[in-house]
Amino acid sequence: MDKMAEPIIKSRQAQKEVNGIFTEVVCTEFSNYIFVTLTQYGKIGTLISVTPDSRSNDISTPTFSTKVLLGKDEPLTHVCAKNLATFISQEAGNRPVLLGLALKDSSIDTIKEIKDIIKSCKVW
Repeated sequence: MDKMAEPIIKSRQAQKEVNGIFTEVVCTEFSNYIFVTLTQYGKIGTLISVTPDSRSNDISTPTFSTKVLLGKDEPLTHVCAKNLATFISQEAGNRPVLLGLALKDSSIDTIKEIKDIIKSCKVW
C-alpha cells in the first residue's frame, strides 16, 4: 500500500465563538508566506500584507510594515494586522504574512482570543 504523500500546501482551520460572535480562522502555509484568514462575516474581507522590515537594525525585535492590498485602508486595520500577524511571522522564521481580516469586533479581548485560535491551527 502506498504511503500517503504529504500535502504540498498545509492548511488548518478552526471555528469558535468569540464574545458571542462566530469566528473562523484558516491558516495556510505556502513556501514563501503564511496566509491567514480571520472572519466573523464568512468572507475574506480586507487583505493586508504584513512583512518584516529588512532595514531593522535589531534582529531580536524586527519591525513590520503593513500594506492594505484590497479593502478599506484604515488606521485600525493596520493596528489589528500588526498585532495579529507579528507573532505568526516571528514563529514562522520571519516570513511575510498575508492576512484576510473581516471582524465585527476588533476589541483587545477579541484580538487576544483570536490569537489563541490562530495558535490552535498553526501550520508553520
